[in-house]
Amino acid sequence: MNVQDILQNPDEHVRFAAYLDKLEHVADPDEVDLVSSVLTDPDQTMAQSAVLRHLDRRAAGLYPGPAYEEWAQTMTQATIDHPFPAQRLREWSLFRAITLKLPWHPDDLLASSNWLQLKTADGTNTEAMEILAEAGHTKRIRNTARTGLTHRSKG
Repeated sequence: MNVQDILQNPDEHVRFAAYLDKLEHVADPDEVDLVSSVLTDPDQTMAQSAVLRHLDRRAAGLYPGPAYEEWAQTMTQATIDHPFPAQRLREWSLFRAITLKLPWHPDDLLASSNWLQLKTADGTNTEAMEILAEAGHTKRIRNTARTGLTHRSKG
């Protein structure tokens, strides 16, 4: 089943599941075309949600290694007209920088989404955890960061 066949199905739940399946099995050279095609679906909320799940799955596996940067640039081009997936890619890049102790700016972390703040608060970068323990967006983020810092100081 190709993307055009998927688009013919009127049920967005069926299309969503089909997109997820296609995205999970796409070969690297075909990934950007598939992501771009999924984003042509008239139900943009559903299409972006499917792409977002794909980006999260791929980024989680790629961010620690050198292949991440080229992949992220390619995916940024594919999602450039779609603010939510594009933002998620930027946040994965910030998460990567924080986790791998590459250069990053505290203001970027403080301006980031709750998703990234919570993911970072539960991470390993002491500086980022201290920032979030003090100024994270939500009580959950601040508590997660404080708990992580307490466990690190006891370990």
